[in-house]
Amino acid sequence: MTTPLSRRLVAEGVGTGLLIIAVVGSGIMATNLTDDVAIQLLANAGATVGALIALIMMFGPISGAHFNPVVTASDCVLNARPWRDLAPYFAAQTLGGIVGAAIANTMFDLDVLGPSTKIREGSGIWLGEVVATLGLLMVIFLISKHRADSVPVAVGVWIGGAYWFTSSTSLANPAVTISRAFTESFAGIAPESVPLFIVMQIVGCAIALPLLRYLRK
Repeated sequence: MTTPLSRRLVAEGVGTGLLIIAVVGSGIMATNLTDDVAIQLLANAGATVGALIALIMMFGPISGAHFNPVVTASDCVLNARPWRDLAPYFAAQTLGGIVGAAIANTMFDLDVLGPSTKIREGSGIWLGEVVATLGLLMVIFLISKHRADSVPVAVGVWIGGAYWFTSSTSLANPAVTISRAFTESFAGIAPESVPLFIVMQIVGCAIALPLLRYLRK
């Protein structure tokens, strides 16, 4: 039996919110504990990996645990998910993420909705977002075809690794990118940097889809 859309949207909103709490909260905690940027990034990545694996396992059976509009769009293309799901999923993911950022900020006595002043720009950083998004979609849609039970761990491991090997630290998600504009913290991104990040994420998706169609035959 298909899960009602309302229940799937709640799962996507709550899941994205908890993911942002993990990303933002761990970044703030790390900067409170150490001035070493490498250790800050390590702590941020580790917390994100753990939370992401748990959240995908938790919400996957309900909504697919996308937490990411490019994943939802790719699911529509590759797995015949109805396109009418895309807009409400995007809205739930983004709203949930913004609420998550507000909660994380409040926990650590920061301004509730930021905004961030952390500029993230440059051709290398934008290329990093293409690579991060392309790789994420390849991980999800190639592994899910034959080993769906491995997807939560694989996604967590990819994102954790991509924190380190991409110049952008792997946001790879339009909803998460928008949400992280609402925190003046280690994980933040200035609102003026958001549009090109999202463009590069869409580019990564556009490259991934024909590859995935070919490789999944």
